[in-house]
Amino acid sequence: QASFVPGHPEIETALVELYRTNGNRRLLELAADLLARRGRGTLRWHNFAPSYFQDDVPVENATAIRGHAVRALYLLAGATDLYTETGAAALLPSILAQWSDMTSSKTYLTGGVGSRHDGESFGDAFELPPDRAYCETCAAIASVMWNWRLLLLTGDGKYAELMERTLYNGFLAGVGLDGTSFFYVNPLQSRTPSTRQPWYDCACCPPNVMRLLASLEHYLVTTSSSGVQVHQYFSGTIRLADEEVAGAGPFELAAWTDYPHGGTFTLRVVDAPRTAVEIALRIPSYASSVSLALGGRPLDIEPDDQGYARIRRSWRTGDELVLTIPLRPRAIYASDQLDGARGCVAFERGPLVYCIEGVDVAAAAPAGVAATLPGFSVDPLASVGESPAVGIASEQVVALRVGGRLRSPATAAWPYGDDRVALRSIGANATVGDTAVEVQAVPYYCWANRRPSDMRVWVPVSDAGRASM
Repeated sequence: QASFVPGHPEIETALVELYRTNGNRRLLELAADLLARRGRGTLRWHNFAPSYFQDDVPVENATAIRGHAVRALYLLAGATDLYTETGAAALLPSILAQWSDMTSSKTYLTGGVGSRHDGESFGDAFELPPDRAYCETCAAIASVMWNWRLLLLTGDGKYAELMERTLYNGFLAGVGLDGTSFFYVNPLQSRTPSTRQPWYDCACCPPNVMRLLASLEHYLVTTSSSGVQVHQYFSGTIRLADEEVAGAGPFELAAWTDYPHGGTFTLRVVDAPRTAVEIALRIPSYASSVSLALGGRPLDIEPDDQGYARIRRSWRTGDELVLTIPLRPRAIYASDQLDGARGCVAFERGPLVYCIEGVDVAAAAPAGVAATLPGFSVDPLASVGESPAVGIASEQVVALRVGGRLRSPATAAWPYGDDRVALRSIGANATVGDTAVEVQAVPYYCWANRRPSDMRVWVPVSDAGRASM
């Protein structure tokens, strides 16, 4: 039917993949036709406007990502596939503009997307409230799928880096460490104790999680005529078929790492290629310095403008390439345009975003003090330390030690006024005052795995050590 428009874009990527398998161009033409039908306001359902379905603007004219987050990302994955196969020039500017719009003002620190519960949708620019974040687990998966296609199209490491951020934070938080419980939504702040559920009536996320985990090995490495590109750090084996790299014949590499908690990645040549081959390793933008060694000897190689260190040589069986990335805690601040994080700080180490749970604030409080997460603020002058090998369920993780101030909630009062110093004591127990404490922060993906707890990623910065304003 000429007027038919898919309500939930997924068929487009499937059609292109089937075309890649059997070469039937009618499949490619159908995918192109389905994309071309959008933008006429055909789709309406209940109270949802065409923008919810990305049916308000023709695909090639869109510059802002909008509507239902999962639908938008699946549609863009399909458009990217179609452009890759056809070179349809009208599509690329729109694809790149929407990626820029998403990453510059509509993506959470965790890589999660979709700020509105209403319509499970993208909000306006910088509409990123941490406590009301929707960040559906399926949206994180769709983001990985789209960024993978952009990586294949361009070879630019920024897409692999967003995949990494999303995988380790926005996606992984959606799965319990027991592997049997799930979050449908992944806010960056939970005011009430939360816990994952074994299933949902609308059960799109758990099977989608299974699909991504089952296919994860295919998102790690690519090959080209010149060599091998390693986009994500992992432990495993890379086996290259005959002529997968021009003239190299079949060869094999072994990889192992302690990432993301450690910063060492090693590649060992198990079966050497017949000719010179380039090995490219993505260097994270967060890494202020990295070291690369071959056989224990340092290599002086800088990442290129796509974010990769490239080593081309005639490899021998037994050659060992070691990348070392210093992993240090980093304090992260948000643009002032992001109202929900103004006056707050977050923490990262390597690719991991950290959070503070109420259970850890209570554990850090002095004896006899009933401390709560809302009463904790970060001391901007305190250093951030590390606690290696902290056990959370089945995981051994590196936790952070964050210094701050603790106030114990007690009396209620009007929370506004012209005396900033006096306002600091409102809602606090004057007999307790400001207490210096050191609170444990854990990787965001680990939260709510010990017991139900409140949590926040963006933590207020205390006035301690600041000049009066």
